[in-house]
Amino acid sequence: MTESSVSPEHPALLRRGFLLEYATLGWNVVGIVVLAVAAIDARSVALAGFGLDSLIEIGASTVVIWELSGTGERRQRTALRLIGAGFAALALYLLVQSTWVLAAGFHPRHSPLGIAWTAITALVMFVLAYGKARTGTALDNPVLITEGKVTLIDGVLAAAVLLGLILNSAAGWWWADPLAGYVLVYYAAREMREIFSGEHEG
Repeated sequence: MTESSVSPEHPALLRRGFLLEYATLGWNVVGIVVLAVAAIDARSVALAGFGLDSLIEIGASTVVIWELSGTGERRQRTALRLIGAGFAALALYLLVQSTWVLAAGFHPRHSPLGIAWTAITALVMFVLAYGKARTGTALDNPVLITEGKVTLIDGVLAAAVLLGLILNSAAGWWWADPLAGYVLVYYAAREMREIFSGEHEG
């Protein structure tokens, strides 16, 4: 972006971008604690997986904060590789755990805390994703736009986990919990593939 193409609104948009990322970061930090408590209490694979996903989302937000600060491309690429490795570990863990739970017929307990947190998280992530899409477009920043899509998917995942928890609680469909874990496996594998294929293209 040349000096002449920088709009007067650029500093304000940049501040908004930072605020959106710090809000995402803060929410996911709190989320890890809440989800850990809920997952242990309910013995839920989906909640544990969503908690691990929140940990990876913290890394994604950190990458964008570095990028918005003008950090060099090499550091950003290294961080993206670490996030890609984190997604690979998440996919492997959830694949093994969800398959084991289904094969063993393990029944997770009801989780009012998990239901409440994932419902609120879905709403918060959708709002943050909308803000990142608008701000990233205004800044002409593809990194912020891309991370906004990750946040949107995070909201969809929260809704998927929420559905699994509700079906288990209301209808006794215990298998809905590990099936929600498989949704997270698909997401993690896709994110890993996009990160590493993007590197090879670059």
